[in-house]
Amino acid sequence: MVGTPTGAVAPAGFAHLTTLQARQMTADDFRDIVLRNPANEALLDELLRLELSDAWVVAGALAQTIWNVKTGRPIGHGIDDYDVFYFDPDLSWEAEDRVIARFSETSARLGIRIEARNQARVHLWYGQKHGVPYPALQCSTDGIDRFLTRCTQVGLQRGHDRDRVYAPAGFDELDAMIVRPNVTPNFSGTAYRKKTARWLSLWPELAIEAPLETEAPR
Repeated sequence: MVGTPTGAVAPAGFAHLTTLQARQMTADDFRDIVLRNPANEALLDELLRLELSDAWVVAGALAQTIWNVKTGRPIGHGIDDYDVFYFDPDLSWEAEDRVIARFSETSARLGIRIEARNQARVHLWYGQKHGVPYPALQCSTDGIDRFLTRCTQVGLQRGHDRDRVYAPAGFDELDAMIVRPNVTPNFSGTAYRKKTARWLSLWPELAIEAPLETEAPR
């Protein structure tokens, strides 16, 4: 499924949007649109400068930039924070806290809230915070695989030679502004409904699929 849903407004100045509507979104299309948000571009440059291991900009800041472009809204509309995943075998909170502190200047300079999390240590705190177990991950993209929604299973990584896109669910649902559950062992129907209710208030063009009660193993 591709194209702008009924009621969406094509953004002024985005000349090739009609072409995108006529075909499936590709990884190059995704990257080009996401980088229309200068905060995403600057944050990717910062990750490269900091030389964090297996570092990605992920999730909502990418998907929501796409939604804003497709609906003609300001590029930063509704983006609450910018999520950064990296993978450091040092599982101490002190090591992660040092990385978080390094982003404080970047956050102030760009005027955005940055959430940086070491994916190697998520399993140490996730169960206590969310009430469901979480496996030890082997790389940052494992964390992307376990997001609540399929359309936000996206990541962008900057390299010295090229950018890398990770999108295990593809781009069709993101392109069509369709939100569906990504049912994993840590899926929470309650968290999904809370998150998608906020999204719908900001992007009423979204088509949101409700989770089955059996999809919330609490």
